[in-house]
Amino acid sequence: MSAREMTAVDRRESPAAGLPSPLVPHPSLPSPWALPADPDLAVLPPWTEDPEPPVIWSVAGTDSGGGAGLSADTRAAAAMGVHLCTVVAAVTAQHSLGVTGVFPVATAQVRAQLSALRQDLPARVVKTGLLASAATADTLLAQLADALLVVDPVLGASAGGAAFCDDALLGAYRHQLLPRAALITPNRREAERLLGVAPGQLPVPELAAMLRGLGAQAVCVTGGDDASQRDGLAMDWLDSPQATGWIALPRLAGTAGRPPSHHGSGCTFATAAASALARGFAVPDAVVLAKMLTWSALRDGHAAGAGAGPLRPDRHFVEDPRAMPVMGFDDETTPDAATVSRWREVLWPGSRRPMPFATGLYAITERAERVSAMALSGHFAHVQLRVKASPDRDEEALRAAIREAVRDMAGRSATLWINDHWRLAIDEGARALHLGQEDWAGLESADREDLQQRRARHGVRLGVSSHSLWELCRARGLAPDYIACGPLWSTTTKDMPWLQQGLAQLRWWSRMAGTPVVGIGGVLEDRQWRAGLAAGASAMCLVRAAEEMVTTGRLG
Repeated sequence: MSAREMTAVDRRESPAAGLPSPLVPHPSLPSPWALPADPDLAVLPPWTEDPEPPVIWSVAGTDSGGGAGLSADTRAAAAMGVHLCTVVAAVTAQHSLGVTGVFPVATAQVRAQLSALRQDLPARVVKTGLLASAATADTLLAQLADALLVVDPVLGASAGGAAFCDDALLGAYRHQLLPRAALITPNRREAERLLGVAPGQLPVPELAAMLRGLGAQAVCVTGGDDASQRDGLAMDWLDSPQATGWIALPRLAGTAGRPPSHHGSGCTFATAAASALARGFAVPDAVVLAKMLTWSALRDGHAAGAGAGPLRPDRHFVEDPRAMPVMGFDDETTPDAATVSRWREVLWPGSRRPMPFATGLYAITERAERVSAMALSGHFAHVQLRVKASPDRDEEALRAAIREAVRDMAGRSATLWINDHWRLAIDEGARALHLGQEDWAGLESADREDLQQRRARHGVRLGVSSHSLWELCRARGLAPDYIACGPLWSTTTKDMPWLQQGLAQLRWWSRMAGTPVVGIGGVLEDRQWRAGLAAGASAMCLVRAAEEMVTTGRLG
């Protein structure tokens, strides 16, 4: 029985029932708060069943209407499976139509709450909401210790009513809180007020860059309430050291003449991001998770009163493919019509028909002369030629290697993919390309447009690598024919900062990607590629082991 035939049997017989739910991802980069996951585990325990959940604090205000503030924070933290400690900084009188009163809590009372928590429940992350006074900001910073700080700058109520922020507190945000913040999550109006610029004067990416200039390590300007956004997308702009770009999901609207249930959406977003940071996720991944939770909670929100209702977070948001966003690159500050159209096609998948992708094994070789043998072996549905440029290999040598591989694969049933060197590959007749995200980011905008046009008009296929949640979102934004997930197991073929993704992450990737997923990295044994296919991967990559399979007909 060939590897491809065995693959079909494995996929049919792999048990899907009885798995813990919901499926959850794990951090892709090293963190002191998250142990590397066992790569052989098929699933990970749900966050809400964590026997020792991470502790976060929220220093914020109460909402007598139960929609925003500490009420929203509590619901979001519960969905993320973290332990939330609530520090009351203000008491508000409000309902779904607005705020009628704000009553700051005395500084001594805020200090007493924080001091008590430091003695027994130290926080990994502290999130701020409504602070109501500059004195509260001073008190918080004195008790912050080494906790990460997530700042949700609550400067006023979206529904209108009482003022939340005077000049003294505004100054405390600018000069004290932002320089200590690991992440700040203003909406556009809040970003403009923090910077003292007129509404609409500057584009969102510039606002975010200026806020980082005030000292914030990362900024996410949320766009759910930005009326200037069009095309049916709700887009947030993330500016961080690891990744920068728009993060988009479909814009949600109210029903039956009622406004959408968005009361407390900013609180929900910031608390979800703080919770994800406390679980060890890097800032861009934490923001992606916050976007997912907030969007699904808004979608499932309910009416309460005559105005906008509260959100309804649920722990299953994390395994809902509809909540998986797309993300752009840092130079796409103003996405063109073609990019927005592609994002819409990905987010509304019924509007496009993907090309078929053969299930099975995927061989990678650096030697053009071995491509034919791998295709003829009958074991591989896909063969990739991965020839890296080097000082001792000129362009003509690369071209000759690609030409040889294309010639030898003519008429074969397996698909030939060329890694990088996309223009040379197309010139030599290749019709399937693989690019790393650094490769794509390094292309000029004209080259990106050219490549996408060739895909649309001539059927050129594209596979894209990904190693983290935000890279998964970026890969999705390109509408590729497959997304690679790795490294699954430890590998020495490439020096990378990423943790082992493992089978559990591969299973989550395969559920959420919305396109075929290819597992790669450290696949050396028969059991590994079988387990990867059983976890939902459409194909499993063999690098060093591919040659052994050609020689012996089996692995291990």
